[in-house]
This record gives sequence, C-alpha cells and structure tokens, in this order.
Amino acid sequence: MEGGALRTIFSTGILDAMLERNLMADYVVGVSAGIAYGVSYLSRQPRRNLDILTQYARDRRYMGVSNLLNRKNQSYFGLEFTYKTIPSELIPFDFKTFEAFPGEVEAVVTNLETGQAEYHPVPRRDAEFTLLQATCALPLMFPIYHMDGKPYLDGGASDSIPWAHALEMGCDRLVVILTKPRSYVRRDERLRHLMRRRYKEYPNFVHAMETRAQRYNEDRERLFQLEREGKALVFAPKSTLGVSRVERNTEKLQLLWGAGYQMAVERMEELQRYFAP
Repeated sequence: MEGGALRTIFSTGILDAMLERNLMADYVVGVSAGIAYGVSYLSRQPRRNLDILTQYARDRRYMGVSNLLNRKNQSYFGLEFTYKTIPSELIPFDFKTFEAFPGEVEAVVTNLETGQAEYHPVPRRDAEFTLLQATCALPLMFPIYHMDGKPYLDGGASDSIPWAHALEMGCDRLVVILTKPRSYVRRDERLRHLMRRRYKEYPNFVHAMETRAQRYNEDRERLFQLEREGKALVFAPKSTLGVSRVERNTEKLQLLWGAGYQMAVERMEELQRYFAP
C-alpha cells in the first residue's frame, strides 16, 4: 500500500470492501498512511479510518500549523491526539484482533544515515504506535524518529510502493493499492534546497530525496508491466478529486473513500478469484 497522507482514504475504501467479503491477505506491507490506515483492515474495523477523518480532519488537535510550531510536537499532525487519544479513547483500535492476525505485517521507514529503505515488523502491542509514526514522518513536517539508536523518517523517501519487497518476501500474488492516478508523473523535489539545509547531517538521505522522482516513476512502470503480465492486481484512483494530503473538506474525503469502495466492488469477482487457493 502506497502512502499519501489523507489521500490514502481511497485505499481504505478498497480495504473496507475487501473486509466485507472476508478477503484477507497473509502478508501486508505499506508506507506511511498506507500502513497506518491499513492496520484497521487487519484489526477488522471497516470504515474506522473514514470515521476518524470525517470526525477529526477539521480538528486542530488532529492537524494544523500550530502543532508544527509546538516544540513538544514538531509535526503538522498532533502526535499524541492522533496516535494515542484517538486509538485509545475516541475511536478505539482493536489491538486484540490485530494481535490475532496470523500473517505478517511490515512498515517501510527510511534510514537517514544510509538513505535506504528498511522493512520493520509492525508490533502487535505498541500503544505509542512508534513505528507507524516513523513511517508517516514526512520530511520537514515531522520530527526525526530514533529506533534502536538509528534515525528514521517517511518510508516513501526510499520505497514509495514496496511491491518488489513483497516479491522478495515470497509473495506470488500481489494486490497493490496506489493513491495517485495511473497517469501521474512525479516531479523533482521542489524543496530540495531546504532539504539540503535541514538534513545536511544526512547526505545519503538528501540524495534519496533528490533522486526520488526518477526512482518512483521507474518503479511504477515496472509495476504496470507486472500487471500486464498478470502477476499483480493494481488499484489506482481515476482521480484524487482534488483531495490534498492535508484535506479538511470531509465531503471530498467521503467521496474519495467511496471511489475506492466502488472500484473494489466493481472488481470484486476478479479479487475473489485472485484470492482463491
């Protein structure tokens, strides 16, 4: 599952339709919001992400510049509210069901020292969601996360669509969910000069950000070739409907979720055949 911040609500529409038909993958890997939202699929809580965004996308505790300027937070998103208050109190996350999921779950993070992607198992009992925070940590919009003494940020900087890693893990059938239309072409990083200043201690990470567009576009072309060969099912929105990564318009978010849900319903027979043993 690709990331895309709030645009990932499209992906959850697909996952919610799959949940209704009890279509469960045995291995799941995602980047940023792709996996942060995706764990609700593994905890079998349909529409949980839709509920979160429709109720809190306009809430300054969830996201806003004031959070970024708060020295205790240092993120556009309110970290305690998003990763603790919501899942533990407001729209509870079902840890017990998630813990019982029999398959493997991984999140992608980028090691700032190497500039390379790392794929870490998502802990089944982590009330702080530390790994999910790290995979979502957009450069310039989140603090740097340290795990086992190493610095990390958003997995999308190094591997935005980890389908190749899924193959390396032994998967023989892939369902890949993108958050950008098939016609999308990523452009070079516009804030590269700011990136160089902010992350001057991590030249390998800066290089990863500066080469990200080329790698991303090439990766998508290889994925689409895999699809043409019948080795992957790829879902991509026909349009993002103008939804931004930090969208506050809940009607637009509902429509994008609905676009994902409807696409999955229309392709459900194909999905069911693909999941059949």
